[in-house]
Amino acid sequence: MINKEMAADYLARALGCLCEARAALRRNDAPGTVRRSQEALELAVKALLRALAIEYPRAHDVSDALLEHQGRLPRALKARVEELARLVADLASVRGPAFYGYEREGIPASRAFKLDYAQEVYGRVRRFVKLIERCLRPFIA
Repeated sequence: MINKEMAADYLARALGCLCEARAALRRNDAPGTVRRSQEALELAVKALLRALAIEYPRAHDVSDALLEHQGRLPRALKARVEELARLVADLASVRGPAFYGYEREGIPASRAFKLDYAQEVYGRVRRFVKLIERCLRPFIA
């Protein structure tokens, strides 16, 4: 698939994950909200990088690629790239625990993640996903 098609697919799936994160939040499922929010942000950022033909590591944390290529980002994202990169890295680090908990310590995900944290994560991710969507719409329309 060409970059445009891949970017459009990633963005559509990012928006789907965002809806799933919102549904998890409504169920008071904090770890589910965090996990789906992380997936939404990862897919949206990878859609952005794809659209710009920027290669990124095949990993959940692509924050280094964002920072390395910040000069190529749309203006609206350049101003917030450090915040975005930090959020990408932070959420990539809790992706597994949001699903499995901290197994070695015997802490389930439902105890490891609190609702106020999940609400904050969802809000921040939603703002970035929507911003990325606005930046990409002209490219993928």
